[in-house]
Amino acid sequence: MDAMPDTNTNLAISTRKLNLWYGTFQALFDIDLNIKQGIITSMIGPSGCGKSTFLRTCNRINERLDYVRITGDVDVMGENIFGPEVEMIQVRKQVGMVFQRPNPLPISIRENVLFGHKIHNEGGRSDRNAQDEIVESALKKVLLWDKVKDKLDHKATGLSLEEQQKLCIARLLPVKPSVLLMDEPCSALDPKGTEAVEELLWDLRGEYTILIVTHNMAQARRASEECIFMLMGKVVEHRETGDMFLTPKHQETADYIEGRYG
Repeated sequence: MDAMPDTNTNLAISTRKLNLWYGTFQALFDIDLNIKQGIITSMIGPSGCGKSTFLRTCNRINERLDYVRITGDVDVMGENIFGPEVEMIQVRKQVGMVFQRPNPLPISIRENVLFGHKIHNEGGRSDRNAQDEIVESALKKVLLWDKVKDKLDHKATGLSLEEQQKLCIARLLPVKPSVLLMDEPCSALDPKGTEAVEELLWDLRGEYTILIVTHNMAQARRASEECIFMLMGKVVEHRETGDMFLTPKHQETADYIEGRYG
C-alpha cells in the first residue's frame, strides 16, 4: 500500500491499524490513512471495497449495529474518537455526514437548517434574530439563499433534488463541524445538479475538510486534490489526484481507473 506521507501535522483524520468486522466478515484491514485539513479527498474503488464503511466509522455510525467490531485508532482533529472520554454526540458535531440521496426532514427549510443547531445547543438560541442570522449564513454558504429566502417556511421536501442536497449540507454548517463526509452525494442528481454540488464543494474547501466517496472517476478527478483507492477492504494507493490518474503506481489502481474491472 502506498500512503501519503505524514508531512503535514495538521491532519483532519488519521487512522492506525483500523480493522472492522460485520459479524465474522472483515470489511476493513489495517487501514493507515492521513487526511489533511482543508482539502477535498476522494475515495474510489469497486462496490463493497469498504469506502462507505470507512466513512461511517469516522463518525461512529457503524456502532449502531451491535454485530460490528472495530479495532485500531481513528483520530479526528487530533483526538481519538474511540477514547473513553469522548461522547458520540461530540463526534457527530465535529464530523458531519451527507448521504447518497438527499434526506431533508419533512419540515420547513428554516427548521431543517436549525435542526442540528438546536440539538447540539440545548434547544439553540431562543433569540429569533440570532436564528435568522444562522439560517441566512448557512444558506448563503451553500448558494441557496437567493432561491429560498422568500419561502423559508415551505416544506424542504418541495425543493429539487439538487436543492435538497445543498440544504442537507447547510443543515450541518450551524453545528460548525471540522469534517464533512460525503457518501456518493451526487448519485441522485442530474449532470447540472452534480456540477452545482461540485462547485459548492470547492467553495467550502479550506474552511472544511471534505472526504467524498464516489464511483464517478471523472468526478474524483475534477473534484478532489488527493485520492484514495481501496480494494477488498484495503488501501492500495493514496496520492495527489492528478498523479494517481496520470501515473498510478499499482496495476490494480490503473485497472480500476481505466475501467478494466469494478
